[in-house]
Amino acid sequence: MITQRIDENIYEVPADMKLVKVEEKILKFYMKVPARIYANEYLMERISKDKSIDQITNVACLPGIRKHVIAMSDAHQGYGFCIGGVAATDLDGGAISPGGVGYDINCGVRLLRTGLEYNDVAALLPELTEGLFQNIPSGLGSKGKLRITPTDLNQVLDEGINWAIEKGFGFDKDRKFCEDHGFTQGADSSLVSKKAKDRGIRQLGSLGSGNHFIEIQRVDEIFDENSAKIMGIEKNQITLMIHTGSRAMGHQVCTDSLQEIDHLMHRNGIIAPDRELGYVISGTKEADRYLAQMRAAANFAWTNRHIIMHWARETFQSVLGLDPSKLELIYGLAHNILKQEEHDLGNGERGMVNVHRKGATRAFPPGHRDVPDMYKDIGQPVLIPGSMGTSSYLCVGKEKAMDLSFASTAHGGGREMSRSKAKRQFWGKTIKQELGKQGIVVRAASLKILAEEAPLAYKNIDEVVGVSHDLGIIKKVAKLVPIGVTKG
Repeated sequence: MITQRIDENIYEVPADMKLVKVEEKILKFYMKVPARIYANEYLMERISKDKSIDQITNVACLPGIRKHVIAMSDAHQGYGFCIGGVAATDLDGGAISPGGVGYDINCGVRLLRTGLEYNDVAALLPELTEGLFQNIPSGLGSKGKLRITPTDLNQVLDEGINWAIEKGFGFDKDRKFCEDHGFTQGADSSLVSKKAKDRGIRQLGSLGSGNHFIEIQRVDEIFDENSAKIMGIEKNQITLMIHTGSRAMGHQVCTDSLQEIDHLMHRNGIIAPDRELGYVISGTKEADRYLAQMRAAANFAWTNRHIIMHWARETFQSVLGLDPSKLELIYGLAHNILKQEEHDLGNGERGMVNVHRKGATRAFPPGHRDVPDMYKDIGQPVLIPGSMGTSSYLCVGKEKAMDLSFASTAHGGGREMSRSKAKRQFWGKTIKQELGKQGIVVRAASLKILAEEAPLAYKNIDEVVGVSHDLGIIKKVAKLVPIGVTKG
C-alpha cells in the first residue's frame, strides 16, 4: 500500500482495499478510514522497517472505525495494534479490541516534584538509588511486600487508589492529580478470573521488569516558564518518575479476554485481517465483559503505582529527611487503556467513541473538563519518558490534539531494536559503566536488563517529542535528565 506525505510530519495511507493471507487463503479487506503516521523523515524511516504501518491499516478495516487510525511518532510493531497506535470506534456497533490496549493494561507514568535541588541530593545519590531499589520490589516475577486478602484485592480492582488511600498509602490530594482520579469506573472484580487474581495478589506494590523503572531526575531545561511555574517546576530541581503497570494481573486479563474473543469470532465465522486483531462489538454483553475486566486491571495498575509512590516517599524521608508530603504528585497517567470519550469525528460531527490508546498518552487541551482545576489554563500534563540514560519530557496537551489524534500523543522513545537484538549488541556491564560516566547511578536486578534497555535500543526521544510539539498536539514544558535509575 502507498504511503503519502500529506503535510509536514504527517504521512497517510489512503483508505483502500487490502489483500491479506488468512489460513492459506487470500482475502479482501477494506479500510474504512485512512491510516496516519505522525513522524519526521528520521522516524518514518525507522517506523517503516517493521509491521507498524501494516498493523494500522489492518485496524482501519475494523467495524465502526472513525476518522483515521494513527501511529504516533514512537510507533513500533506490537500485538494486533502497533505500539504507539490510536484508534476510535463507534460506541454502538464499533469494534473493541484487546490488542488496542495491550497486555500491560494501564501501564503508565507518574511524576513527582521534590522541592530539592541537585546539590541537595548529589552526595547521597548512590544511597538514595539503592534505597529505592531495596524498598520497592522489582524484577521479573517480583512480588510486592504487601500481604493482602482476596477481599482486599477485589476492593483494589473495584476501587483503585481509593482503597490504598483508606489504608494509609498516599494523601487525599493525590487523587486530584491522577487521570480518572486513580479510579476507573465500571470495573467488576467478579468477572476477573481466579488465575488472574492468583497471579496478581502478591504483585501489588512491585515494579516488574522490562522498560519499567523508577528514575531520579534533574530539571535540565525549561521551555515554557508559565506552565512550569504552575506545576511547581524550576530548573535544576529534582523530580521522581515512576513507570510501571498492572503486572501479571493485566497480562492474564488480556490473555483470558483474547481467548474468549477468539472462540467467539470462530463460532460466529468472523475473520479479522490479523489473528491478533480479535474484537467484539461495542454494546454487546461480550464487549461489556471485556471492558469491566480491563477496567479492573486498570485499577490494579493505578493502585500499584500509588503504593510504589508511597514507598518512594518513605525512601526520600529515610535517606534525605524529606517530609513525604513535600514529594508532591504533579500528575499520573495511563498509556495502555481504552476510554469512552467525546471527540470531533469530522464533517462537523461530534460523538462518544471508544478510544484505544496502545502505547499512547492522553493529551487534553486547556479548558477540558477532565483537566484538573490547577491546570485548566495550561492543559493536561503529559509525561513522555525517555529510555534509560536519555531525557524525559514534561509537556501539556494542546487544542490541535483534539482534531489530529483524539487527544493523544507519544508515550516514550519507542523501541528501535528488539530485546534479543539489544542483548546481542550490548553488554550490561558496559552500559552501566557508560551511564556512570554521565553521572547516572544505576541499580538493576540483572546486567541482562541493562543490555535489553540500552539507550540505543530506542528511538531518539528528542525527535519523538519534537514531532508532537511541532504538530501542536502538545507543548514542551521541561526536559528532565536521569541521575539515578532503578530497573527491574
